[in-house]
Amino acid sequence: MAATKTSKEQKYDRQLRLWGDHGQEALENAHVCLINATATGTEILKNLVLPGIGAFTIVDGHKVSGEDVGNNFFLSNNSIGKNRAQAATELLLELNSDVSGNFVEESPDKLLDSEPEFFHRFSLVIGVQTYGLTGYMRLVVREHTVVESHPDNALEDLRLDQPFPELKHHIESYDLDSMEKKDHSHTPWIIVIAKYLENWRSEHDSQLPKNYKEKEAFRELIRQGILKNEHGAPEDEENFEEAIKNVNTALNPTKITSAVEDLFNGEQCNNISAQTPPFWVMVRAVREFVRNEGNGCLPVRGTIPDMIADSQKFINLQNVYREKAMQDATVVSKHVESLLQSVGKPTESIAEQEIKLFCKNAAFLRVVRCRSLAEEYSVETFNRDEITSCMDNPDSEMVLYLMLRSIDRFYQQHSRYPGVYNYQVEEDISKLKVCVNSLLQECGLSVSVKDDYIHEFCRCGAAEPHTVAAFLGGSAAQEVIKVITHQFVPFNNTFIYNAMAQTSATLQL
Repeated sequence: MAATKTSKEQKYDRQLRLWGDHGQEALENAHVCLINATATGTEILKNLVLPGIGAFTIVDGHKVSGEDVGNNFFLSNNSIGKNRAQAATELLLELNSDVSGNFVEESPDKLLDSEPEFFHRFSLVIGVQTYGLTGYMRLVVREHTVVESHPDNALEDLRLDQPFPELKHHIESYDLDSMEKKDHSHTPWIIVIAKYLENWRSEHDSQLPKNYKEKEAFRELIRQGILKNEHGAPEDEENFEEAIKNVNTALNPTKITSAVEDLFNGEQCNNISAQTPPFWVMVRAVREFVRNEGNGCLPVRGTIPDMIADSQKFINLQNVYREKAMQDATVVSKHVESLLQSVGKPTESIAEQEIKLFCKNAAFLRVVRCRSLAEEYSVETFNRDEITSCMDNPDSEMVLYLMLRSIDRFYQQHSRYPGVYNYQVEEDISKLKVCVNSLLQECGLSVSVKDDYIHEFCRCGAAEPHTVAAFLGGSAAQEVIKVITHQFVPFNNTFIYNAMAQTSATLQL
């Protein structure tokens, strides 16, 4: 009988399927800070409050204006004149009683000057920008590690090219030639392929089928193994058809990707100390396993795909992989223990469950390192090559990035955004053009920006349409959840949304 779901499991059912209990726990333990309760800012928080972020704090010194009420669903006419952080917090908290919210009635700039350490207490600080029909996000994180990257179309870890002893023994327990018809048609396709691989290798100098021609010949070998009825026609053996379809999957060589090899060769993996984060201790432990007990292979993942088979045969096969995965994780745990002991840390500082999860995902580990904003903005470390190559297309999203940089320059010079006053639009167009040209010149960029973009940004007058704010709010909240849960891979490092053309791009700047 299925266990009754708790109220929390019922409430968050769909998202728990995405990131699991441990992902939800990370989300509920997180405290994010939002810089300014703009339409975009409150849309981001809405998308974090609904799935149950632990807490949020809004820092905003503005009073609510009529314009705010016009484009922000989390402010009302009654909010006008109130502090914007307070008004938005009150309304956002109505969405989810599990979440706590705070507000600070002060300008982020002033707070940064008077109390810079204030921002250190948060899991993440969020500041995004919507300018007219352009949305901008920038991820700033020195190093972000991802264990559960959830890759699309992940290749199975079946080890049929180099079966471990327990799998080899299990395969040997089958004899397709002497089986009854019922058993023959209910044998898992993994076993079918493994048995025919034995035949193939014995006739091909122990080699696997490599090219298209050999794989086709191997498929034909399996096809010939389908039982025939009394009229000589092939029986309907779906498991054999499944085996034929899965030849490429089964013959995928067991190897370590260059991305994981890079982690093994990294400085953080080589130099373990008491300050080393658990991720890198586990990377090192897996590397020790690969170089010793694993004979050059990662820990077995322990999962197999669903397939047409007799239930007991499927479960028996599944258990072979599962038990091997548990054995491998136990060996990795021993390496983790000795590494922790060697740097004087308690062995229980990395939980066994954490190590098991790490081993299961060892093939898909990812590390994201973003350049700092200082590197991006400094003339010496400015990414000219990326910008120049993108600007081969004068309408690429890169032009919007250059415009946003120019808008910031305009604001620094004039203490307002271009086009905010209708009577100054024409005058502002020429002023913004000067800002664009001076930016390009200072950064040594021999690219040009069309006048159309300068006109468009002046015409916007720093407006924040709710449609763009809502799109960016969803996109940003998704990235926040990735960072907090350490699941899925966040973008690196700049995201631009072009609502005029309904396109977006990720840029490394």
